[in-house]
Amino acid sequence: MRSRYSAFVTGDVAYLLATWHPATRPASLELDPSTRWFGLEILGRSRGGMLDSDGTVEFVARYRSDGVVGEQRELSRFVRDGRQWLYLDAS
Repeated sequence: MRSRYSAFVTGDVAYLLATWHPATRPASLELDPSTRWFGLEILGRSRGGMLDSDGTVEFVARYRSDGVVGEQRELSRFVRDGRQWLYLDAS
């Protein structure tokens, strides 16, 4: 989760797509260059341990876009593919 947040901060679209589950991965991804991410708070998680095959992370990510401060709240689902965790979807 934190690595994907960092990829949003740095604009690393290739990493975001590579860590997205193929079943839900978009064909392409464009990030808004005016959006600046400046804070991540993990609110909770379930499963996602060393022996788990799936897990969830609830978070708040804060951003500024065109001078307006906002936040994105999400409950993200991840699945393990071998040794790598992949983002599946969110609610």
